[in-house]
Amino acid sequence: MLDQNPETYKQRLLSLDVMRGMIMVFLVLESTQLYDRFWEISEATLAGNLVIQFFHHPWHGLRFWDLIQPGFMFMAGTAMAYSLHRQQASGMTWNQSFIKTLKRSCWLFFWGVLDYAVRPGGLSFELWDVLTQLSFTTLVAFLIFRWPAQAQIAFSLGLLLLTELLYRLTAVPGFDLPFTDQHNFGNYMDLVLMNKINSGGWVAINCLPTAAHTIWGAVVGKLLLSDRVVAQKVKWLLIGAVGCLAAGYLLDLTITPIIKRIATSSFVLTSGGWVLLILAFLYWRIDIRDHRRYLIFFIVVGMNSLFIYLFIEIVGGRWFVGYISAITNGLMSMVNMPPALMGIITSLVIFGLEWGMCWFLYRKKIFFKI
Repeated sequence: MLDQNPETYKQRLLSLDVMRGMIMVFLVLESTQLYDRFWEISEATLAGNLVIQFFHHPWHGLRFWDLIQPGFMFMAGTAMAYSLHRQQASGMTWNQSFIKTLKRSCWLFFWGVLDYAVRPGGLSFELWDVLTQLSFTTLVAFLIFRWPAQAQIAFSLGLLLLTELLYRLTAVPGFDLPFTDQHNFGNYMDLVLMNKINSGGWVAINCLPTAAHTIWGAVVGKLLLSDRVVAQKVKWLLIGAVGCLAAGYLLDLTITPIIKRIATSSFVLTSGGWVLLILAFLYWRIDIRDHRRYLIFFIVVGMNSLFIYLFIEIVGGRWFVGYISAITNGLMSMVNMPPALMGIITSLVIFGLEWGMCWFLYRKKIFFKI
């Protein structure tokens, strides 16, 4: 039986912590190069069809890994709703909340730029990091947070329509092919903003359409905080998920391909639908049905998501992974360990150490926030 008392679920959304933790665990495992190790031994096998889901689609299409950033930005919106609810309950004014949010966005922008700034050849200014994107989407979601849900959703769809028009109607020579890599409006804007184009096809103005993810997350947060009975909340989550998936895949089949690297409207809708489905399931299972066994594995990482993200991006990739790999590979080479197995074990050791850092901080009640 479902507990129909809405006040039961207003204190803390545990499913949000778990989902954030799951995403961060996936990201930490990627930083250890575990997926690359598995791909090396499974590329030509049936298992390769599964492993390839942990890599971004090269262009037109959707894989599991393409849902990671949308999930991260969606959850930021939901967490914002809970944070603003607590701020309002404590008597904080809108101006005070705005200043707090603005400071947070500035810090997100700073860390996002810093993540890409230090290169072997010197310093670089780039705007492709998820934290840089989130600094914009967070501010947008906050500014319209007090609007009715219908108005927020309409605004988010307006951002998708604006993106469609910019890509289709801006006739810049050499950048007038809306869905062609290196020749679209997003690439042109990168030249304007940074005087460079990303070789992988990523564009900085993805922050415009993906603001919809953070807005939808905030709308969902307000829904979950509302006085509706929990069965109705789950129903609306599922309705939203099905609607987004249907609209996204229909667009993909007709006029706008699903392309994660430039965040087309069909991609934003489709990925948003999948994220809603995942959250609906976790909310139902964890917060409503109270299935909480083994969740600590994800919670300790989710509670310090900013710390572990910055660690793997700034410290891990530049020093920690290489240092630990040298130790583990050196020890295993003494017993003639097969190279493939050696790589997998090394990745798992690195992950264990990084998870242990989060566990230590969790036990000491140290949580990094901005």
